[in-house]
Amino acid sequence: MSLSGVRVTAVESRPAGVTGTSQSPSHRPIGARVKAFVALTKPRIIELLLITTVPVMFLAQQGVPDLQLVLLTCLGGYLSAGGANALNMYLDRDIDALMDRTSQRPLVTGMVSPRECLAFGIGLAVVSTLLFGLAVNWLSAWLSLGALLFYVVVYTMILKRRTSQNIVWGGIAGCMPVLIGWSAVTDSMSWAPVVLFLVIFFWTPPHYWPLSMKVKEDYARVGVPMLPVIASNKVVAQQIVLYSWVMVAVSLLLTPLGYTGWFYTAVALAAGGWWLWEAHALLNRAKSEVAGGKLKEMRLFHWSITYVSLLFVAVAVDPFLR
Repeated sequence: MSLSGVRVTAVESRPAGVTGTSQSPSHRPIGARVKAFVALTKPRIIELLLITTVPVMFLAQQGVPDLQLVLLTCLGGYLSAGGANALNMYLDRDIDALMDRTSQRPLVTGMVSPRECLAFGIGLAVVSTLLFGLAVNWLSAWLSLGALLFYVVVYTMILKRRTSQNIVWGGIAGCMPVLIGWSAVTDSMSWAPVVLFLVIFFWTPPHYWPLSMKVKEDYARVGVPMLPVIASNKVVAQQIVLYSWVMVAVSLLLTPLGYTGWFYTAVALAAGGWWLWEAHALLNRAKSEVAGGKLKEMRLFHWSITYVSLLFVAVAVDPFLR
């Protein structure tokens, strides 16, 4: 089919291990197998989720929350997100085998079989939901399960291969940890976690689109219509700037609503200002039609991780300075 002039083709499902050896996964060294199962959970992605969970617990408590509760919430969050990521790899194993950036994932190399991955993902989903419900509270449990189902069903199964808005709406799953962190402490909802939910919602597209610009040939090869695949760099950069301005504006709502003070505001202004500088710089380079390394799209991607880390550290520290 054709997507705005870019031809893509449907990808047929293929068994995992197409690039690995024919050796049964169960016969691989135990250490390598353990490492492979850990890799199924995508630990580096989960780090970002926990960065947005724990500081919100400090904000909800207006001080130091119960450390056992923090540990249980982080463990439940890791298991839930890990289950979602494993199920994502199970469903995407056909295209993962054809993309350079995913060619070494455990299902592609054959280190883990599809059946094992499916059982592992479902098991983590069940255990994490029960852990949240029995050890934290059931509101957090349902929010966690909802995030997992949204990522697996709505994003991976429905949106990812059908629309360039996949990461926009699919990113809702990544917004849920702020709600979970707040509910873990208060067993309720408030405007503060809703505002931070929206910050992550508007942060996700300009965080991921620069990476998509870098690897758009991968996505084009497998027929995944990420925005950089079907639109020019200029159009993508314009969307990045638009989402960035809304994100920064939303991040400043916490203080007038009475949840944060001067410290958070100062960090949000400084970090947000630098983000906007980088976003507009990317747009200027895209307008000049530079390509390859000169586009420097990964500068914004790397800064986006620093930005969200700084912002949520400020969320955690601010209660102690008011």
